[in-house]
This record gives sequence, structure tokens and C-alpha cells, in this order.
Amino acid sequence: MQSGQIVMAPGAPDALTARLVERAGFPAIYMTGFGATASRLGCPDIGLMTQTEMTTHARDMVRVVQIPVIADADTGYGGPSNIHRTVREYLQAGVAAIHLEDQVAPKRCGQLAGIRLMDAQESALRLRCAIEARGQDELLIIGRTDALPAVGVDEAVSRAKRYQDAGADLVFVDGIKRIAEVEAVARAIEGPKVVSIVDGNETVALKAADLQQMGFSVVFYAVTALFTAVKAVNDALAILQRDGTPAAAAGGMVSYAQYSDLVDLKFHQELDEQFGR
Repeated sequence: MQSGQIVMAPGAPDALTARLVERAGFPAIYMTGFGATASRLGCPDIGLMTQTEMTTHARDMVRVVQIPVIADADTGYGGPSNIHRTVREYLQAGVAAIHLEDQVAPKRCGQLAGIRLMDAQESALRLRCAIEARGQDELLIIGRTDALPAVGVDEAVSRAKRYQDAGADLVFVDGIKRIAEVEAVARAIEGPKVVSIVDGNETVALKAADLQQMGFSVVFYAVTALFTAVKAVNDALAILQRDGTPAAAAGGMVSYAQYSDLVDLKFHQELDEQFGR
């Protein structure tokens, strides 16, 4: 971030995808709650994941990569004591940053209708609690607001500025679906900020260079890998069902050797050769 280059952070629903993001050369990974809920529960992102499930998911992801992981911490999973524990758990997991949002429980994906917001001042106090819990440890706190789809851009901007005043390292206006909304947020909010580009809406026309020029520090591509993987698996299974063999799907697959390289099989084989019986 200090270099001035925007940080592109594709979403990873699981540790295997995190390896792929790192291998593709990206500087960071976004551990999206949307993807975590999909991979662990096979359910929609409506606040079903617990704190321990999310922090365990983060720990598993951090363990297999060397680049920073930015984690979704939802609403902090309760009151001030829960927020304090959430921050300490994520620190122990080794993530580089977390974002906390201002929805009331049960929360839901920022792209869905029906979002309900907590009081802005209460949300700012919760961010201050997270900052206090962080202490001198290295963890960026991102203040996220879901006010844009709920009540409009003016309230979203107002809340983002309030969260900056509370001490958040970055602010994140979620629920953006239109280019005009990206531009409005960029114009109104100074300082480090995050934007999320969600596949299926018009914001995908904006390139990372465009977002950097607008002043964004980090861009999430939360569902790109997940949605691509779902289609690829679905297509392969349809071929298998139709033909009774996966032969026709082979062109869209990695080889066993390529997969073994991805999961670092050689390292474990060498351990076994050196220390096994």
C-alpha cells in the first residue's frame, strides 16, 4: 500500500484456492465470508459461520501461503468482549488485515437486499474496541459499511468518514453495483480505502489501474474464483453424467502431476524419505 500500487486481492473460498491466488502472482488474498460459507457449509452468506469457524478457516489459509491474507470478520460476532477475542484470534491465525461491518445480526452478503444497520456511533465504538484489542500488533483494521444498498451513498460516505475518525486503517463501502457508485465513493472519501468488484455487475468494466487512479488502495475480487470453479465443476459433472466417462472434460482439467505440484507433494515425499521408516 505504501508503494502507491493498488493491492489486487482475489477472493479465495478455501486454502487450495489461496495457493492458486499466490501462484498467479497476486500480492494478497481475500478470505471472503461468502466463499468460506460456500466451501464449508454449502450455504448462502447470511451470517451462518461462527467466529471459531472463520478463524480456523483463516488459519488454514495462512498456513499454506506466504502472501498476506485479508479476512472477513463479519460483525465481530457479538459485543465488545467478542470483538476483542475475534481480533486476538485473527492475530493468532496470522492474517494481515480484517474488516468489521456495521450490520445488525443476522448479517447478510452486501449484494443482497434487506440489510439492517446498527447505529453509526455504536459501530464506530466497536471499531475502537477492535483497535484497542490489536494493541501494538501488526494487523490492519478495515471499517466496512453496508449503508449504500440499505440507505444510499450519502450515509455510506458519512459512516466511512466516521470510521476513519474512529481510527480505522482503511474504510470499505460495500454493496457497490454501479460505476457511478464507485466514482461517488472515490470522490467523497480521502485516505486509504477498499472497493469490491463483484462479477455480474457493471463495475467489472473498471480495471485495477482505473481504481488506483481513483485513489483506492485495495480491490477485492470476492467471487471471481468461486464462481469460475463452480461452473467448471458443474460442466465436468454434466459431461460425466452424459457420457459415463470424464474423457471429454479432460481439456479443462489440470493433470495429476500439476495438482501434486500445487499442493507441494514433493516436500512431503522428501520428509518421508528423510525421516520415515
